[in-house]
This record gives sequence, structure tokens and C-alpha cells, in this order.
Amino acid sequence: MDTRELLDAEPIRQVADVVAERIERLIVDGVLKTGQSLPSERRLVEKLGVSRTALREGLKLLRARGIIETSHGRGSYVASLTAKAETSPLMHLLGSQPRTLYDLFEVRALLEAESARLAALRGTPADHILIKRRYDEMVEAHGAETSPSVHARLDHAFHLAICEASHNPVLVHTLSSLTDLLLSSVFASVNNLYHREPHKRAIDRQHARLFNAVVGKLPEQARKAAADHINGVCASLREIEQEEQRLVRATLRLEGWD
Repeated sequence: MDTRELLDAEPIRQVADVVAERIERLIVDGVLKTGQSLPSERRLVEKLGVSRTALREGLKLLRARGIIETSHGRGSYVASLTAKAETSPLMHLLGSQPRTLYDLFEVRALLEAESARLAALRGTPADHILIKRRYDEMVEAHGAETSPSVHARLDHAFHLAICEASHNPVLVHTLSSLTDLLLSSVFASVNNLYHREPHKRAIDRQHARLFNAVVGKLPEQARKAAADHINGVCASLREIEQEEQRLVRATLRLEGWD
């Protein structure tokens, strides 16, 4: 008797739990992502080694838990697992206050430095291919007429690819849940620093060091490269902000507002 026959001999409910657990693991591991369609029923039956009845019961459990959704003409796909930023009062408050930008950089420095270290330790050849793909896309955008918002998304995608290579699902989902907020910090750096050539060259060098350390499997260098990059961008933005404040004060004095 093969595996499928053994599983089919068990109570359907028990097998359905196994099906749900395996699909949940694929989602937690990032193999199946939010919005991504599940494989066809035939392919899932083959991969999981269960009957169609057991598979359908397992999918029913996942729908009840809000983990997958099913729509006519599209089939089943991974649901959005986190609240939308616009529906979260906390996310609205954090995103609406300019001073939280530097708080975001502190969080990024902590989380992304560790994710880079873990990525250098645990990254597989497949991870390295994905990281290189995101890195190349980001670098190619430098020489093109790319809008700051698009450039910010490419930059963020590069950092997220490194995080995914950490193979720590909690870390990945934590950063993913903060995507909108993190994009605001990336956009701030792109919008304020990329048209200043010295700052842009510094960021390019930082990204290159981070990329090489991760794919070169150098964990401590990767951790330091990620922290140095984020802290460097934060310091540059503070410097520009202070410079602008000095200009405003000087202008007010010139106009007799002392």
C-alpha cells in the first residue's frame, strides 16, 4: 500500500489537518506569497500524496482560518495575512509623523543587520540568484530615468531578498508587515540623497559591500555592511535636515526676524 492509500485510510479530518499544515508551512517559508495562486488541485494531490477529498477539506480549513481565499475564475490564492496599513490607526500615526523616520532607521539597523548576518550564514545558491537579480535591477535603475518611488521599491526589494535568505520566517514577516513604513524611509533616502552625487556614490558602495558579503557567505561583514549602510543613510539625512534648518534661520535673521 502506498502513502496515498495509507493517508486515505485515515479519517478525512485528520488528513485535512495534515494538508493544511503543509500548505501553511509553504506560506510561512515564503514559498507561497500573499496574493499568489495555489498550484492546481491535480498538482497538489500529487505533491501532498492525498486524495482530492482530503485536499478539498484541507483547503476548507485554510479558508476558515483566513489564510487562503477563493474566487471564481481565479481559484485559491494566499490571502493578505496582515492588516492593511490604512486600516491600522497605529500605522497611520507612525506614517504621519515625520519624526518617526529616524525611529524607522533604528528599527531597520537592528533587523536588517541581523537578517544580513543570517543570510550570509544560511543563504542557498537559489537565494543568491534572487539577491543578485534584485541587486542588478536596482543598479540598472541608477543609469535610467527612474522615478524616486520606483527606485525606492527596487532598493527595498533588494533588502527584502536578503531578509528572505535569512530563512527566519518571523523576521521576514515582521519586515514585510512594515513594508509601507519602511518604503517611506527608503523613499526619503532616494529622494534626498540620490541627486547628490557624493551621497549616491556612498550608497552604491554600501550596497555593493552588503551584496558581496552576503553572497560571499561572510556573516560578520554582512552584518556590519547592513548596519553601516542604514546608519550612514540616516546620518546623511540628519545632516541635510540640519543644513536646511541653518539656512532657514540665517534667512530669517537676514530678514530681521531675530
